Amino acid sequence: MKKSRKAEIKRKTKETEILLKLNLDGEGRSKIKTPLGFFNHLLESFARHGLFDLELNAAGDVEVGEHHLVEDLGITLGQAFNRAMDVRKGINRFGLSLVPMDEALARVVVDLSGRPCLIYQVEIPKEKQWEFDVNLVQEFFRAFANNAGISLHIRLEYGTDYHHSLEAIFKALGKAMAQAVAINPREPSVPSSKGKL
Repeated sequence: MKKSRKAEIKRKTKETEILLKLNLDGEGRSKIKTPLGFFNHLLESFARHGLFDLELNAAGDVEVGEHHLVEDLGITLGQAFNRAMDVRKGINRFGLSLVPMDEALARVVVDLSGRPCLIYQVEIPKEKQWEFDVNLVQEFFRAFANNAGISLHIRLEYGTDYHHSLEAIFKALGKAMAQAVAINPREPSVPSSKGKL
């Protein structure tokens, strides 16, 4: 019988309260409730295109800013992936995705190496006001990579609309993570010459 690859993470601080459930072998279903409407949309896109089932209820001190909640969402999602992958036996380990959305093109490459690293090469157009502080997205990805134990490389190849640019990035992350966590029937052990990730 195949082992279930699921995780549930609860995080409560003086600034945020989060309950997150993740199924790596899902169907792309999501139920996401946070006070950050646009960010909910990005996480729904991530789950749908990664075929992850994701349930998320989160609240935070957004009256003083969105930073605490966005960073803690990255922490909990990273912890959930780390726990659900367990010893990382039999996985592909690497994932690569290029995703267009209209005029934007995003590239995401991941290595589930156990060694956290974030390379974030994204320039969002600054001509317009945003309904969400796009500068916080990098903090989300840093927290995610650190807590998932992954090397995460994100590059916005081009894009003039911030909504399209960020949505392409989150869709590409979903597809790259799906590829990396997928079970490879030809890989009987941990995909590393060290024997451990």
